[in-house]
Amino acid sequence: MGQGQPVDVERVTAALGGRSVVLIGMMGAGKTSVGKRLAAKLALPFVDADAEIEAGAQLTISEIFERFGEAYFRDGERKVIARLLNGGPLVLATGGGAFMNPVTRDNIAARGVSIWLKPDFDILLARVRKKSNRPLLKTADRLRRSAGCSRSVRRSMRLPISPSNRSTAPTTRSSTLSSGA
Repeated sequence: MGQGQPVDVERVTAALGGRSVVLIGMMGAGKTSVGKRLAAKLALPFVDADAEIEAGAQLTISEIFERFGEAYFRDGERKVIARLLNGGPLVLATGGGAFMNPVTRDNIAARGVSIWLKPDFDILLARVRKKSNRPLLKTADRLRRSAGCSRSVRRSMRLPISPSNRSTAPTTRSSTLSSGA
């Protein structure tokens, strides 16, 4: 299932075995846009965890950070993602920092297949600079520090995906969805 090849939906759905597809990656990686297309292709519901959090709180993510702080937001994010993953198969776009939480990683590993969208740093920077609603990424330095993640976090990701520089279509380093890590 490389770039430009048709997807065998029945094969992918069977490989998922009732689990969700969970898109992870930095802010601006394309989780929402890729997630919507993938959900349509797989005939699964698409849910953006940040949109769920905003709807429940009736505040934007930036407002939650400003009023209550990051720790409060991350606790709510963990709970929302757990609830969504318990609701049956779906395509879930997580927030940029959600996968850093070990409890969230465990929930994703138990109930989903994680796909890490990892565009080049310059692409991320160009995308996040266009938006003012990124509470943790006001500077390129903060984005650069956030773009790296620990080896243990990377090991828990099932499929790394790096969109090419010239296209928004993902290319995979792995051609199968498996139940193993």
